[in-house]
Amino acid sequence: MAVSKKELEININDDDLRLKISNLERTLAKIYEGGGKKRIDKLHEQGKLTARERIDLLLDPNTDRFEVGALAGYEMYPEHGGCPSGGVVIVIGYVKGKQCIVVANDATVKAGAWFPITGKKNLRAQEISMENRLPIIYLVDSAGVYLPMQDEIFPDKEHFGRIFRNNAVMSSMGIVQISAVMGSCVAGGAYLPIMSDESLIVNGTGTIFLAGSYLVKAAIGENIDNETLGGATTHTSISGVCDYKAENDQECIKMIRDLMDKIGQPENAGFDRKEAIAPKFEPKSVYGVIPTDRSKPYNMKEVIERLVDDSDYTEYKADYGKTIVCCYARIDGWSVGIVANQREVIRTAKGEMQLGGVIYSDSADKAARFIMNCNQKNIPLVFLQDVTGFMVGSKSEHGGIIKDGAKMVNAMANSVVPKFTVVVGNSYGAGNYAMCGKAYDPRLIVAWPTAELAVMGGASAAKVLLQIEVASMKAKGEEITPEREAELFNTIKSRYDKQISPYYAASRIWVDAIIDPKETRKVISMGIEMANHKKAEKQYNVGVIQV
Repeated sequence: MAVSKKELEININDDDLRLKISNLERTLAKIYEGGGKKRIDKLHEQGKLTARERIDLLLDPNTDRFEVGALAGYEMYPEHGGCPSGGVVIVIGYVKGKQCIVVANDATVKAGAWFPITGKKNLRAQEISMENRLPIIYLVDSAGVYLPMQDEIFPDKEHFGRIFRNNAVMSSMGIVQISAVMGSCVAGGAYLPIMSDESLIVNGTGTIFLAGSYLVKAAIGENIDNETLGGATTHTSISGVCDYKAENDQECIKMIRDLMDKIGQPENAGFDRKEAIAPKFEPKSVYGVIPTDRSKPYNMKEVIERLVDDSDYTEYKADYGKTIVCCYARIDGWSVGIVANQREVIRTAKGEMQLGGVIYSDSADKAARFIMNCNQKNIPLVFLQDVTGFMVGSKSEHGGIIKDGAKMVNAMANSVVPKFTVVVGNSYGAGNYAMCGKAYDPRLIVAWPTAELAVMGGASAAKVLLQIEVASMKAKGEEITPEREAELFNTIKSRYDKQISPYYAASRIWVDAIIDPKETRKVISMGIEMANHKKAEKQYNVGVIQV
């Protein structure tokens, strides 16, 4: 039987995305090894579990989980031997049926020392906890600040000290914080256990002190070993820093689970949920929708049909502003409002053609109104990004594209219902901003392996940068041959392409994760569940908007 052109395209798209997912899985498998087998073996010899083993034991078996920032630090700090996963593992999951976020130092990576990205990742975990009143559990095993890079982690507002400021603020907010010292906990980090609600320490491996025995000897001449200085017995029977002493990692984790079992139920923000209905399409069928050639159009509604319950949605202003699709639907039972870039070329009622993935005035106007409606109805927002930016040119400028774009950004930025962003494809320029990029506080932001994040696409940016480079070289009297120009273009584009990769974004925590598209429903559902722990603290007000 002959294969149609459409079927052939679907198969090509499917193969390409499966290859991207396979590459993601291989990359993550390497990252999950942390500092490598030798260091894992050494940890086991000390009677300790690895960070990931501790989390596996802590979380309820056979329940959903979402790892935040697994790719943090990816291909960063090569001169320091790298920093897999930023030296800390962060997972949103369930302990005794209660959703929480777990932060576990990975002692196989530079003894759990804090690199700059480690600080950024820890702060992201606390941000998620504060935004959603989500209980947070710290599994501490860290040598403290990585001294060769101390100037990039110590003194600034978003550096190491912000962690302890957040501990205090979170305590005042009534957010449950539990710390378990399962290894080193030194210097400024020693404040973490006592600034948590309750703290545990493992006998024989857990230590807490502002300065270790060598520094104490150098500073005041006192001879003392680390265990006597700040071990489990010292801090549970003498100093009172810790509340519970455990004999090993396993007992410590059991005690944490017992503590979590007793906490009260969180408040409810009132987001509507009904019994979930699976989409009519097999989840992996979305692989065939996204074109391998990112310049090709596709129908974003086919993506939506594979994400929402029963593949059913109610489209808002279906015949107006067609380069953005706005619709009400359910994801895993949760009521959501979806704002998605339409990638098909659109013909307007006036017969004009509009490019897919571009935001026009009518689309921005529609999206702004829809966002306001979702806030009025207390419906969480989901943004599906595949956007090249706002339409340019005299017609758009004279028509007030800046004004309409500002209206959309204003409505989105002031939203009091939780926002969740999925970068499906392009995320370029001001389109990233209007569609709730990282700067606009989405509760979670994830990327598919097909994503790109940048001011503009690789080829366009490379051409601009090439023009600047060539002009500079000519000004110096250099002769530029076509061959030399082509070589320069390829060099510039290669460098730029690396920067727009989703891996580059994930390594710097511009996105919380790169995910397999079939995991999107789970991530959004877990996100809304955690957001449902906290009611909006202010009324929705978009401020001044030009109409």
